[in-house]
Amino acid sequence: MFGSFGWMELLLILIIVLIIFGAGKIPQLGEGLGKAIKGFKKSVNEADAIDVTPPPADAPPPGPQPQVSQPQSNPSTGAPVQQGQQIKQG
Repeated sequence: MFGSFGWMELLLILIIVLIIFGAGKIPQLGEGLGKAIKGFKKSVNEADAIDVTPPPADAPPPGPQPQVSQPQSNPSTGAPVQQGQQIKQG
């Protein structure tokens, strides 16, 4: 039947499961197991259906884009501040 399991071994396993969980919990366990298997199959099928075509060459790469900072200007002179210079507020 199931490889090397005979009907006596399966009966023993069923009796042990009934003792541990009780007769009331068995349908709930079966329902939960069925939902888990159904969800797994659904996710596998959805993963196969995803379009895996590469993006066009001129498209930006996925993920967060680097932020470009605007150049600062000196409030007293209006001239742009070079990198490494500090703005003196006065």
